[in-house]
Amino acid sequence: MTKSSIALVDLLEKGADTDLLREMITHVVERVMQFDVENLCAAGYGERTPQRQNSRNGYRERLWETRAGSIAVKIPKLRSGSYFPPFLEPRRTAEKALAAVIQEAYVQGVSTRSVDELVKAMGMSGISRSQVSRLCAEIDERVNAFLSRPLEGDWPYLWIDATYVKGREAGRIVSKAVIIAVAVNAEGVRELLGMAIGPSEAEPFWTDFLRSLTRRGLRGVKLVISDAHEGLKAAAAKVLAATWRRCKVHFLRNALAHAGKGQRQMVLAAINTAFAQESFDTASAQWRLVADQLRGKFPKLAELMDGAETDVLAYMTFPKAHRTQIHSTNPLERLNAEIKRRTDAVGIFPNEASITRLVGALLLEQNDEWQLQRRYMSLEALRTLSDNQPARLSAVVN
Repeated sequence: MTKSSIALVDLLEKGADTDLLREMITHVVERVMQFDVENLCAAGYGERTPQRQNSRNGYRERLWETRAGSIAVKIPKLRSGSYFPPFLEPRRTAEKALAAVIQEAYVQGVSTRSVDELVKAMGMSGISRSQVSRLCAEIDERVNAFLSRPLEGDWPYLWIDATYVKGREAGRIVSKAVIIAVAVNAEGVRELLGMAIGPSEAEPFWTDFLRSLTRRGLRGVKLVISDAHEGLKAAAAKVLAATWRRCKVHFLRNALAHAGKGQRQMVLAAINTAFAQESFDTASAQWRLVADQLRGKFPKLAELMDGAETDVLAYMTFPKAHRTQIHSTNPLERLNAEIKRRTDAVGIFPNEASITRLVGALLLEQNDEWQLQRRYMSLEALRTLSDNQPARLSAVVN
């Protein structure tokens, strides 16, 4: 997300009072003018380039009367010619210039009333229910296209996690599970594959979700990383025929709950000696040794380790170069924290469509950012996992 987008989001999250509206209007107008002037100059502020056609020459202030009060805007001046923003001219529609801002307000979880007040502050007549529907439809079209796009190639690693939001259903406020899937493709690029909303995390829910991904083209999954969801474990085996790996971070949280506060550092250090091993066999042997050492003082912890050994250490059979990324659901934990921050601002969603609209838009935005980053995993190690490795042909000498 750009700095200007971050600044706008910060303003949106403050509330919907008159001072906020004035700040929002000022921010938007000044950013639009900045972009206009950069295009006219063919160069950014302070940028040295032979393509530059003009340069700035300070500012002039003008008061703009809005329903939120008088706003002082700084209009950039040019050394050659003049500049005046067309959207400041009387009765010129601001809807076209700021439609994206209103849509962003929806995506960031601002209520319909808040958006209505924003529109009025911009000198418009107020937004109608039909206008709200059209704005939502535009966002829904893009989000749904993203969430239903075809998935091509192999996806060796799949991370799945769930978070909960509150929504209305049949006149009641209920908790709904929002599950999200992230995967790495054969090119080492991380992508958000999809999401689903349901009343619980039971096996049928997980099965339907995974089948929806396979219908879109998900294939070649070797390892599924998640929390200890028995329903997901069964669904992954049935639908994907893949190994399931219990998230290391989630396991350690559960394990440390069986130790007193003063002993948790010791227990954590002991368990981590198993994760420090080079191979699955040595890690398994160390795991059992630690479990036996802790059994006398922490019988429940040792029992937990006995039952979780295979699932927690499953990642040790995969390339060492990937183990840092596949040992936990951390790639999704950070995303879930951002989703919770946004959904908490909404509080209670009116329906499932509004959940998909907000969460789906955040996933789309995050996915776009990931596409601009470098590969998440090395290609060399990924090739050893592929089911479709190119055949090696011996050289032919004439």
